[in-house]
Amino acid sequence: MTDQKKVVEILLSVYKVLDENKEFLTDLDNVIGDGDHGINMARGFAEIEKQADALVGKDIGNILKTVGMTLVSKVGGSSGPLYGTAFMKAGMTIGAKTEIDMNDFLGALEVAIEGVKARGKSTTGEKTMLDAMVPALDAMKAAAADDADTKAIFDAGIKAAEAGVEYTKEIIATKGRASYVGERSIGHQDPGATSFTLILTEISKAY
Repeated sequence: MTDQKKVVEILLSVYKVLDENKEFLTDLDNVIGDGDHGINMARGFAEIEKQADALVGKDIGNILKTVGMTLVSKVGGSSGPLYGTAFMKAGMTIGAKTEIDMNDFLGALEVAIEGVKARGKSTTGEKTMLDAMVPALDAMKAAAADDADTKAIFDAGIKAAEAGVEYTKEIIATKGRASYVGERSIGHQDPGATSFTLILTEISKAY
């Protein structure tokens, strides 16, 4: 089980990994996007770090909704609305729980993905974060159905997300700013799919 304190600790770890990789993510975005993905994501989670002490006292649903609202207000481009929506939808699903398990996590990830699809009017195969998110969820649900332990479930999700990132190199972007470069987007991995994979990998380290 994961309580509020651990959720906040994970969010701080996510901030750290995004901050460490902000130049890498921004370099990816320079090629096919606005060139600000890494900087914006790190900035958004820096704001969450400032709220860490206050977040610990909230239930997990409220923590996630606060994260979502912060990302929407502080992160520019499409990343803020999309990641913000994902966290807010997840928070609404978790609700007033003060502890969550793997089933809660998978349920929250599922509604987060639906939120991203709706907000971005997008689906898989369009060179977006969904190309990592959806395979990761499917792999984690399959592992959970086979009664795998927590580490194995996360490992399955990370492997699928990484494969999704590789897949984004092979396809043309048809959504967002990256769609403007058309066929020139082939050969380049999607920054959003990459940041999601970094986040999921960091979450897994807490278990």
